[in-house]
Formats: sequence, C-alpha cells, structure tokens
Amino acid sequence: MPDVVEAEVGKTAVINCQFSLPENTSYAYINWFSWEKVSRKKIIYMIQDKEYWEEDQYRDRLNIAKNFSLIIRRVTPQDAKIYICQVGLGSLGVSENRTKLQVSKAPEAPEVQLVEGGLRASDPEVQKIATCVAHNGFPAPSIAWYKNGEHLRPKDGEIGVHATVITESSGLITARSMLSSRVIKEDHEAQFHCQVNYTLMGTNKTVMSESFRINVYYPTQNLSFVLDRPNQEVKEGDNLTLLCEGDGNPPPEYTLFRTEDSTYSPPDGKLSFPSVVRNDSGLYWCRALDLQTLEELVASVDLLVNYLDVPSIFPAEPQEPAAGEDLLLTCSATGSGPLKFQWQQGGKPIADGAILNLTNLSYKKTGNYTCMVTMPDFPDLARTRHISVAVRARPEKAVRKQTLTVQEGETVDLTCSFYSVPQLNITWSISNETVNPTREKYQYNSTLSVLVTKEVLKQDIRCTAQNELGMAEQSFELRPETKHHPDKIETVPQESKGVIIVAVIVCLLVIATLGAVLYFLHKKGKLACGRSGKQEITRPEAHKDEIVVEVKSDKLPEEAGLLQGANGEKRSPGDQGEKYIDLRN
Repeated sequence: MPDVVEAEVGKTAVINCQFSLPENTSYAYINWFSWEKVSRKKIIYMIQDKEYWEEDQYRDRLNIAKNFSLIIRRVTPQDAKIYICQVGLGSLGVSENRTKLQVSKAPEAPEVQLVEGGLRASDPEVQKIATCVAHNGFPAPSIAWYKNGEHLRPKDGEIGVHATVITESSGLITARSMLSSRVIKEDHEAQFHCQVNYTLMGTNKTVMSESFRINVYYPTQNLSFVLDRPNQEVKEGDNLTLLCEGDGNPPPEYTLFRTEDSTYSPPDGKLSFPSVVRNDSGLYWCRALDLQTLEELVASVDLLVNYLDVPSIFPAEPQEPAAGEDLLLTCSATGSGPLKFQWQQGGKPIADGAILNLTNLSYKKTGNYTCMVTMPDFPDLARTRHISVAVRARPEKAVRKQTLTVQEGETVDLTCSFYSVPQLNITWSISNETVNPTREKYQYNSTLSVLVTKEVLKQDIRCTAQNELGMAEQSFELRPETKHHPDKIETVPQESKGVIIVAVIVCLLVIATLGAVLYFLHKKGKLACGRSGKQEITRPEAHKDEIVVEVKSDKLPEEAGLLQGANGEKRSPGDQGEKYIDLRN
C-alpha cells in the first residue's frame, strides 16, 4: 500500500491494496479499517467476493473494487485519516498494511475588510488597518501581508499581525488575519494586499487579494488657488473655474471671497464662471481651515478677463458722397490688448489700419464697407462694424449695347438696366414714353415690349436714363433672322466656269506682250537699266498729263557696267539712276 494518498474534497479517493498468496490458496476475507483517534474501526469487508458494510452510512460512499482497492466517493475533510487493509487466509493467518489519506481543498478568493473611517498619521499608536479572510479551505491556509510588494512581518510597536482559524460545520476551515500598523502621511499612496498560502493535492500554492489603499488623515500644510486652465489667457465668453485646493486629508473647509464682493463657501473649493465677463476681473482670495489642527491658510489669484468691443465707424451714418469726391472713414475700438484693424469690401481685404481713405469716388465704389478688429493674442476673437457708401453720380449702364436677332411679326422684350443712387426716370426712343422702372437696391430696370416690323428694324432703339446729376443712354440693334438651309449646296454654272478660264488666258497674253515690248526697247537702246542716276525723257508741255512709266533696275552695281547705251557704248557702273519711259507713241 502507498504511504500517502492525496484526495480533493468533493472528489473520489482510491486507496490501493495489493497482496500475493501462497500457491494453491485463496483469500478468506478482506477487511478495511479506519483509525479513529486511539483505535481502529472496521468500515467495510469482503468475503468470497461479496461486500459487507459495518454501518449503513458507508453504503453510498464506500466500495471495494475488484482489485481490492478502497473507493471513497465525495471525499470530506473528515475522511482525512489512516486506512488499514487486512487480508485473511483462514488458518494460514492474516496480513495488513496501512495508508494515510490526506484531504485538501483550495480556499475561496481572499476578502479584505478595511476599517471604517480613516487613520490618523499623527497618532503614535499602532492602528488596525484591515482584515484578510480566506473561507472554506482545507487544511488550514496561512495569510501573509504585503506593502508595496514588501512582506510585512510583526514588529513590536510598529507592525502587528493577528491570525485566527475557524472550523466550519462542514469540516472546512476559514482563516482570518488582522493587520495593524503605525501610519504615516506617505501611506496614503501605498499599495497593500494579503496573500493566502495553502496546500492542494500535495502542492503548495498561493492566491492574492486585490490591492487596496488606506484612508490616511493628515493636516493641510500647503494651499493652492489657481485657474483650471494654467498658462492660458482668459477672454470674455470662456468657461472657467477658480480652484482652491489644500494638500490635507480630509480637505479643509474653504471660504472664497473677492476684495470688493461678498464671500462664497463652496464645499469643494471651486468657483465656476459659465461665461466670464470683463467685470469678473479682479483679485480673489481663498481661506482654508484645517479641522484637525484648526490652523488657517490663505491664498489668492488675480483674474484678468480679456475683452474686445464692437468697433464704431466715424461718420456713423450711411454715406452718399458725390462722384469725384473723397471720403475718409475712421474705425475705432477698445480692448484689453493691442488691436489690429482691417477694412474689407465684399468679404475681401482692401486696406489695413483704422483709417480708410476713398478718393475720386465713382459708382464702382458703392457698397458696404466692413471694419474688422482683431486681437493678435486671441486669433479667434474678432468684432466687425459695417457702413454703407452710395456714390451719387449720373446714371451708369449696367449692360453695354445689345444686339438681338429677331423675326418680323414677333414681340420682343427690351430691358434697360442702369445703376443710380438718386432716383431716375427711363424713357424710350421708340415710344417717347416713360416706363416706370423696377428697382433692386441701386439698379433700375425698365422693360419695353416691341412688335417687330420693317419700320422698327430701320429705327435706332435707345433708352435714356436721367437723374438729377445727368443722363446716360443704352442702345439696341435688331437684326432680322436669315434663313439658312444647310442641306442646299450652291453650284457654279458651267458657263461661268468658261468665262473665268477665258479671263485668265487674256491676262497671261497681256503680260507676255508687255514683256516683249520692254525687251525690244532694251535691244534698240531706248531703255536704259543703269542705277547711277536718273534721266528724264522730256516731252512737250502739252502732253504733261500723258502716262510716263518709271522703270527701276534690279541689277547689282557690278552688273550695271555690262549694260550698253543706244550707240553701243558701255555705261559706267556709277550710272545706275532711274529712267522714265515715254509710252505715248
């Protein structure tokens, strides 16, 4: 038999019993005993392969296997004892041996029970900190304490550990351990835990509790009073909180007050501003009273709320200067810091600075002008003001001359558009009537319906706009629509082609004849081709109005010397002047 058999509570234990018999013999009986305190007790036996129980309480849990092993089902802590296997051979005698059954069970996860309230760091005595409990283990587990990972061992006057063991009715064991210690201020940040050590199936094991902190009471030594947004500028509209905080535990009682105003007593030391304004600027104080030492501490904070007002423009009223005049607009604003001014028109920047100088005004400068003021230290803080400028001038055409393609018999709508600040009248040349215009801000529109006739197509249609400062005209050109047939191809008659060919041949003959005449005159000496000078062939005054042809030589100077005169003499290279030919004969 084995010396020791391990079994877990609630499971099945098997205790082997192996034996050998002399030849030609068989066992007479098998007895199983349990050792009860000071004596053995038969619990089950087998005779000729038949089981017998000493007590009925063993029937549902004990059996003898075919190999004579003892089987114990649903093991309990009470089953942890010595078991004896006895084999009898009748007159040949008996033999026995024994095994110790060790039963174990892992305890439940440890629970930590902290003391209520807090622990005073100024108390010199050892104070109870916590109790660690490990339920339902077997055999009895042990408990150890740790602080920041360091094992806490009992030490007189500083650390105390008191352990107790309770056996439940089930036979399982609950272990308790209470930790006591002197407490200092730094212990409020320390991490504590307990560790349960136990044996399961012959193996040593451990399980740890969750880490915890203890509530340490210590007096307030330092007090801070700050904004909840350090190193950030505050501007109107921001949400902010003034926070007064002492370093004691429990926190002291806070009283907040302003130099000019009444006091506040927020329990958490916070003074909130949902949307701060400039009037909230000032010096604030915080007074803290420590309830342990009854000492009072004071701190202050200076709150500065930055602001930027909506600018004003001078002159403030809408302006209607006359064309050609100058207009000076001045923008001013107040703020808690340096300001930057910019003028805009139509959303586009047109000038920097507080002053906008508009010179030589024309209608193109009519519109809304905006002064935008910003603070460079707060890019998202901006204010604007608008002013309307309407330049008084004679009417100005909105559209240039219009050309319309029309058909006779149809009615067309002609629309005149003019810009004008003073009210104007619009008349039409075709009807000599005034058609009341429609107005959209400074643009006036007048529409006239015209029936297209031949007479209308011949007229010059104009509309005239006039206000107190002058007048302007807009004209319309009506063109009759020409019908075009893209599928029709125009062809040139065969007779026309013949005429064209004859005209080309005649032109070629005329050019050839002229060339022959010039060549003949050159051979007879009557046509000089030099570049050295000019000779005028005189003619009677009576024929001054007859045609004279001037011929210029294109020969180079070195070629001019090869030309001969009428008597066969060579001309000098310098004689290259222009000649006039009389073609009267």
